[in-house]
Amino acid sequence: MPESRASITIYPEVAFEDHDLPGVGDLFIGNWVWEAYRSQVGETESNPYRIRVRQLSHTPGRRMTVTYLAEWDPDEFIPPESFVVELDRDRPARLFRYPEDPRLPGLSEAASAESALRLVNRHVLAVPARRIRVDMVRYRPGNRAVLRHRIGRVRFYARVVRPPVLSPLMKAAELTSHSGFISPRIAGCWHEGGVVWLSEIPGRNMRRYIRRGNQPDPHLLLDGLEKLWAAPNQTDGIRPFNLSGAYRRARRVFRRVLREREAERRTLLDATKSLDPFVESWRPSHIAHNDFYDDQMLILPDGDVALVDFEETGPGDPMLDVGNFLAHLRWGYQFGRGSEAEARRAYHEIFRSAALDRFGWSERELALREGVCLFRICTNAIRHPQPDWLCRLSTGLSVVNEIVA
Repeated sequence: MPESRASITIYPEVAFEDHDLPGVGDLFIGNWVWEAYRSQVGETESNPYRIRVRQLSHTPGRRMTVTYLAEWDPDEFIPPESFVVELDRDRPARLFRYPEDPRLPGLSEAASAESALRLVNRHVLAVPARRIRVDMVRYRPGNRAVLRHRIGRVRFYARVVRPPVLSPLMKAAELTSHSGFISPRIAGCWHEGGVVWLSEIPGRNMRRYIRRGNQPDPHLLLDGLEKLWAAPNQTDGIRPFNLSGAYRRARRVFRRVLREREAERRTLLDATKSLDPFVESWRPSHIAHNDFYDDQMLILPDGDVALVDFEETGPGDPMLDVGNFLAHLRWGYQFGRGSEAEARRAYHEIFRSAALDRFGWSERELALREGVCLFRICTNAIRHPQPDWLCRLSTGLSVVNEIVA
């Protein structure tokens, strides 16, 4: 594509190579990205002063998806523009703007205030209101999105997924209801669009709660988990948690991005020597949450705990739930600052000790599970790149080695 006259900055500066996926380098050249945008959307009155890389997903040798945010000078009063470029091995790059996601057919209607109000009236409840406010909470292109729908004082969270995923999601919600946690009520569903509406649960985000130095009773969390682990194994239509697949995907990405970096490759090799045998021998044993960590929970005014994300619930491993919680706490204090990092460090030890004392688990077995979960979390350094992404990745892999040593 021809370059624009003005140079457009990509932030942060990111460079990934994938010799089996031609064109990857173009995705991190500002002028190429903006010309791709203009060729799809049309001419704009002015160029942005920079394009921010918000998120990327990389399947080595097959696909890379990058989410961008075009940002204009504040004096121009142009709102930022979110868009996605998807590069596949067997076809040219394609671009789409949020919310026109080809894999999430219900997103565009759920994200528009006008059509969202019609959807709520049709699939949730009839409301006399003429206006609805829609806020985007979370979005992963081609995979899922979470929107907040506000109608006066009534609020719902609309979870948008690929339509084939909706039925397993509903079954995961049913399994989660067996836990000792409060969980959102399903208020409505639009099967063709892949949208389910969940009631809002008022409470304080547990991650922020811990960062501020509060220490939730660890046994309150373990009580809730233990009831889930004891749930009947009624899992028709729900696949067991695929730890091996998730681990291998992360390992492939790390091998690709660290191909020319000898020191970091040695750190990665040390980690995989310990984790490969564990992952190969791991098998699901109970119903589990499979993505349990502090940002998935709320502290309610009466002290109860709500679990607001449940889409991975199914056959899994109780100890892996605890290991995942510990790994997220460790990532947070490893790259956090000041009192917030120390608060998460302290709660890591409190929760770990409580789990070991309560269940009599092997410290080594729990360490392996925390290590493999942290290994997967290290992909955050790549998925949400910052200028120091390589340092974060290297440090994260080093910490994995410390845990499993």
